[in-house]
Amino acid sequence: MTHQNDNSGANKVWFITGTSRGFGRVWADAALKRGDKVAATARKLESIADLAEKYGTNVLTLELDVTKPNQVKTAVEQAHAHFGRLDIVLNNAGYSLVGTIEEASADDVRAMYDTNIFGALSVIQAALPLLRRQGGGHILGTSSNLGHVTLPVIGYYCSSKWAFEAIHESLAAEVKEFGIKVTIIEPGAYATEFGSQESLKFAPSLDIYKDFKEQFFGRLRGMERGDPEATPEAIFKIVDAENPPLRINLGSHNLSWTRSAYTERLAEWEAWEDVSNTAQGGAK
Repeated sequence: MTHQNDNSGANKVWFITGTSRGFGRVWADAALKRGDKVAATARKLESIADLAEKYGTNVLTLELDVTKPNQVKTAVEQAHAHFGRLDIVLNNAGYSLVGTIEEASADDVRAMYDTNIFGALSVIQAALPLLRRQGGGHILGTSSNLGHVTLPVIGYYCSSKWAFEAIHESLAAEVKEFGIKVTIIEPGAYATEFGSQESLKFAPSLDIYKDFKEQFFGRLRGMERGDPEATPEAIFKIVDAENPPLRINLGSHNLSWTRSAYTERLAEWEAWEDVSNTAQGGAK
């Protein structure tokens, strides 16, 4: 069966990870409300049971731990077989590791990467043969504005998003010829459950960072947060577009922060350009 994504905005089929709460829940619910079909996944099936009760046959709820590649492959193939196609594959599962670079253990960092990076890769690699076979599709990934800038205390989380960005940018170039589109979604600060205990893992604390972290969390608490319920229309514009962007900010604060960070980087590179050039050596 060959299916070219239609851009009318109607009757799209989604596969979404991490739909128990946060953006995943908001976007799954909004897609179903507009009449699309959704394969909604979560680690605990009971956390998304209400979607099945509310939307009936338009939703397929699947238990999925993205850190288990075989389970991922089964879920993606089951969703594709159930609905006959997948138009949108949205990697949304993820969490943040809270701790300074010194505090977090390698095991903690690996565990976060297993979800944030390798989990997303498992979904992408399971979906690509199916999307190629059907003649196209759209892969979306929830990154963050922290995929371009960093904050202390959550540096490892930022690093996972920098990796996420690079992977998706390479992917976009590799799959374009197959009619597969790629978009990286970059939310700023939102009032989601992402800051809840279920979405955060804390590394053991060292006393030397106590004051620094207290100041950091004080600034975080004072940040203006966007309304998650305001985001679905932006997501729909992206998935309904004939030529969707590779990257899209969600929220009004990201661009000024990213612009400032890149301005500083360029200025520093340029200030040290003479030193950089001497490292080139003579022509070979």
